[in-house]
Amino acid sequence: MRAVWIGVPESFLEERHRLGLDKKDELWEGVLHMVPPPSSAHVLVNNDLLLALDSISKRRGLRALIGDPGLFGTEKNYRVPDLVIIQTDRISKRGFEGAELVIEVLSPYDESRDKFPFYAKVGVREIWLVEPSNRATEMYELAGDSYREVPFVNGAARSPVLGIELCVADGRLELRDGDELAVI
Repeated sequence: MRAVWIGVPESFLEERHRLGLDKKDELWEGVLHMVPPPSSAHVLVNNDLLLALDSISKRRGLRALIGDPGLFGTEKNYRVPDLVIIQTDRISKRGFEGAELVIEVLSPYDESRDKFPFYAKVGVREIWLVEPSNRATEMYELAGDSYREVPFVNGAARSPVLGIELCVADGRLELRDGDELAVI
């Protein structure tokens, strides 16, 4: 369900923060997008991706991190992707100042595709969208100021940023980096 709430009471926002319910909330040009806590399937896929991508990223001089505290354009314009692959010099006190790759694990009423213009504006080179129920994955590469889809041919595609092969089959996502294989 989408809802617009004009003039959200400060006490509601304070309580939401106190309970830790605002960790995934985003500001889109100053408009608050309150994001509900993720499902257990969402969290499991996110954690498995983080574990698999940690060593792959480090070998390339990058870091794989949970998207908290957020990817910033300005103080009133930020998103909180599920995972980021980032150069360490783009980590600031307030969060992430751009990223090489962002991963969004899809959810009901998901706004991930709506984030593409913002991601392009802050220079994210690659985006993955992952469906937690069957691991179906879409991959997008920055081309100018928008994204083009990287095709999966016979169930496989190569990540432009990481250079690894992704294969989706039988409800599994396989990440192959040379001889190393991670199955999500």
